[in-house]
Amino acid sequence: MSSALLAEARALCSRLGAWRDRPLTFMEVCGTHTMAVAKSGLRTLLPETLRLVSGPGCPVCVTPVGYVDHALALAALSDVVVVTFGDMMRVPGSAGSSLLRARAAGADVRVVYSPREALTLAHAQKQKQIVFLSVGFETTTPGVAATLLEARREGVGNLSALTANKTIPEALSTLAASAELRLDGLLCPGHVSVVLGPEVYQPIAARFGIPCAIAGFEAVEILRGLAALVDQVAGGVARVDNCYPAAVRPGGNPKARQLLDEVFEPCDADWRGLGVIPRSGLRLREAFAHLDAARRFEVELPEPVEPRGCRCGEVLRGAVAPDECPLFAGACTPEQPIGACMVSSEGSCAAAFAHASEDLA
Repeated sequence: MSSALLAEARALCSRLGAWRDRPLTFMEVCGTHTMAVAKSGLRTLLPETLRLVSGPGCPVCVTPVGYVDHALALAALSDVVVVTFGDMMRVPGSAGSSLLRARAAGADVRVVYSPREALTLAHAQKQKQIVFLSVGFETTTPGVAATLLEARREGVGNLSALTANKTIPEALSTLAASAELRLDGLLCPGHVSVVLGPEVYQPIAARFGIPCAIAGFEAVEILRGLAALVDQVAGGVARVDNCYPAAVRPGGNPKARQLLDEVFEPCDADWRGLGVIPRSGLRLREAFAHLDAARRFEVELPEPVEPRGCRCGEVLRGAVAPDECPLFAGACTPEQPIGACMVSSEGSCAAAFAHASEDLA
C-alpha cells in the first residue's frame, strides 16, 4: 500500500477525529470507483466513524430482468442477430437462462466492443436483422446516438436498438431522498461527470442538503473526494466539489450532450433495486422509431421474476453489503452468477468477490 494512500487516509481520519454524533454514510455511484475501492482495500483504511457504501453505478447491474427476457425473446427469432457488450452475456433472465446459454443452444448472439460494430455487421449481413442491446449511462449512450444517426443517414433498414439507457442524476435524487439510507454525502461518478459537467448535481445538493464531490479513479483521489465531503459536513454546507478538474469541466462535453438530446428523450425507467424512477431513462425520439427494436418486433414476454434469494437489488441501493447476501461466494460466484451484481466487473458483488481479502477483511 502506497505511502501517499496511507497519508491521505490519516488526513481523512484526523478530519473525523472529533466526530461524535453517528457514523457518516457516504455513497459512491460509479462502477470504476467500486472496483478501485475493492481492489485497494480502501474500506479497511476508513475510520469507524465513516461508512462507504456502493450504489447503482453499474449499468448492467441496474438493468431489470425484464429487459434480459426481452433480449432473449429477440434472440430466439430466426432472422435476428443480437449484438451486445460482453457483460450482458451472462446476466440471468427470469427463467435462469442467459444470452450465453441461448448462444450455446443455437441463437445468433455476438459480442461487440462498440455500437459502430453493430452498424458494420448490418452492412455485411443485409439478410439478417441486427439488434444492438443498448445498455448504459450517459458515458456510453452518446456513442449509440452517433451510430443510430449514421444508420439513419445511410438508410440502413436492418439495424435496430433495444434500449435500456439510463441517466444518473435522477437516481441520485432518489437515493438522496431515501429515509432507509440516510446518506450524508455522495461521491459522484467520474465518467458520467465528464459528459454532464458538475452543475447537474447542484440541484441535488441544494434540494436535499447533501454534500456532493466528484473524484478521480485512483484510491488516493477517492480519499480526497471523501475528505471534501467530510469538510462540507463539518462546515454545515452542501455543495458540489469538483475534485477531478483535469477531466471534469464546467458544462461537461457539449458534443456528447448534443448527441444525447438529438436522438434520445427522457422517459420513466425501471432500475433493479430502485424501481421505476421518473425521467431517469432515455428512449429513442419519434424520428428514430424505425430503429427501435421494441417497436419493430412483436414478441411474447414472461412476467419478470428476480432470482430467488438474491439480494442484488438491496446491494445496488446500498442497503446491504455484498457479503450480507446468503448467496454471495457460495451459490453465486462470477463463474456461476445468480444475480446481476456478480456478473459485471463493475458490480459490487463481483468486485467484492475478486478482492475479498482486501475489501471484506
